[in-house]
Amino acid sequence: MGIWRGLRVGFILGSVFMILLIIVYWDDIGGFNRYPQQDPKHQPQSEPCPKTTTGSLISHSTSRAQNSPTAIYTTKFIPGEPRVAAEEQKQEEEEDDQEQRADYEKGKSLDDRDQEARKQRILDVCSGQHLEEFPGRTRGFEQIPNRELDHLIVDDTHQVIYCYVPKVACTNWKRVMVVLSQSLISPSSGKPYTDPEAVPPDVVHNSTLHLTFAKFWRHYGSLSRHLMALKLQHYTKFLFVRDPFVRLISAFRNKFGRPNEDFYKQFGSVMLRRYGNVSGSLPETAAEAFAAGVKPTFQQFITYLLDPETERESIFNEHWRQVYRLCHPCQIKYDFIGRLETLETDADHLLKLLEVDHLLRFPSGARNRTAASWERDWFAQIPLSMRRELYKLYEPDFELFGYPKPDSVLHE
Repeated sequence: MGIWRGLRVGFILGSVFMILLIIVYWDDIGGFNRYPQQDPKHQPQSEPCPKTTTGSLISHSTSRAQNSPTAIYTTKFIPGEPRVAAEEQKQEEEEDDQEQRADYEKGKSLDDRDQEARKQRILDVCSGQHLEEFPGRTRGFEQIPNRELDHLIVDDTHQVIYCYVPKVACTNWKRVMVVLSQSLISPSSGKPYTDPEAVPPDVVHNSTLHLTFAKFWRHYGSLSRHLMALKLQHYTKFLFVRDPFVRLISAFRNKFGRPNEDFYKQFGSVMLRRYGNVSGSLPETAAEAFAAGVKPTFQQFITYLLDPETERESIFNEHWRQVYRLCHPCQIKYDFIGRLETLETDADHLLKLLEVDHLLRFPSGARNRTAASWERDWFAQIPLSMRRELYKLYEPDFELFGYPKPDSVLHE
């Protein structure tokens, strides 16, 4: 009885062992029959790509998929084809890629590439790559006092922010902003101006016409900085710049080269008293001073700019204040940087970028004719040490906006 029971247990254990062997064998060997590896020659053919609405047979995404590593494997290393053919195909694909990249670069206009270079230049200078330090480079936007944000004009209708720089076509750009914001009524039509050239140029400098960041505090109180940040993030921001020394010459010619009552009383008389060796009292008015041949010289103007007492009394006037102090390019990421030297093409490009080119044209009025070629003549009588000191004062603007160092002025 005991023997029979032992045989039966042994038979059961042996059966279980055989079943396990069969399962293992099936899993290791038979599994391949359930998922057979397909020969690349017999892979199912993909359906042809449908034509696009433009008539192209292959979409851009399909083209990229065909250049993927998987596609190259299934199309290049088919058994029976010579390896040379596969290498030729790879070379052709690489040439196609190069052509596509070249076409993309050609597709970007010269204006686009100029803008990319100008913006990158500002990023590099602000990060300390070209110029290690200058006032305000590393401060945050929230640290800029409200009074220094008065040059940032906001148009909420078209979501545009313009930082105006005096002596850089700012009269005409302010006229454009007046038309866009519809902030001035034409007395003849009783409606907002629609043509920038029709806007009186002397009126556009009235500060009440423009909404600037400096006015946000009065309008929005404690929310003003938050709203500024939102608009800076979402609006299109632009400015126009100019060779810094040429801008100074232009400012001097415009404000002191002819009678200007305000500038004579506020600045010209100060220059004459401090640096002009004028005996006795000065003429009361600019007209009388010019008639008597009493007017500031360009050297007295430069001396005034370099005098530490000038800034101690009051911040530089906007006509000769540095652009980096007017527009804060290290704190504000501008979407467009125009130049007076390429005003016409830059203006056309910008109006298209703003999507308002169908609404208006940039005024074609007379441009300021102060030229870079005049620099050497204007600075000829200025001592070399003063020229170099003046360059240090405006060096951040030269570097930020990519203007070459004026070697003809800085060397004898």
